[in-house]
Amino acid sequence: MSLPHAILTALLERPSSGLELTRRFDKSIGYFWSATHQQIYRELGRLEAEGYIRALPAEQPARGQKKSYEVLPAGRAELARWTAASQDPKPIRDVMLLRLRAAAVVGTDGLQADLRRHLELHQRQLAEYEEIQRRDFPPGKDAPEDRLRHLVLRAGIDLETFWTQWLTHALQEFGELPEGS
Repeated sequence: MSLPHAILTALLERPSSGLELTRRFDKSIGYFWSATHQQIYRELGRLEAEGYIRALPAEQPARGQKKSYEVLPAGRAELARWTAASQDPKPIRDVMLLRLRAAAVVGTDGLQADLRRHLELHQRQLAEYEEIQRRDFPPGKDAPEDRLRHLVLRAGIDLETFWTQWLTHALQEFGELPEGS
């Protein structure tokens, strides 16, 4: 149920076409709520049918011209309702943790190399988030909306920091395991 709310958020920040939305998802919202381009376009149709958004009138009618969308009052009210609603945290569901548990009973062949690969991926993501923080949140940029956006980015930085530390520890543990474990 959160993809429509992610789209409503993005459209309230800036009315956009479907293509612009997919690009914005790829560069920002997609870091913490991913969606395929097909899912975004399908959801735009649903949101429009439900009266939450509307296509903006085209400046020049032309066949195949991209539609830009804006949020209607009903869409803003739905987003406000959803934002204020209580939600429980989701339990961790990570395949690497399950694989480690399975390795305890079937052996660790191939797992250490994948742990290293995961560490590299998380280190890269952490570096990207830190670059976004340097670029987009300089000292003194503290309007309420900036502070909330920065808080979301800080969650990403903290999660990637956790994973890089945990994976480093896991690789140290692997180094201490007896051969053929």
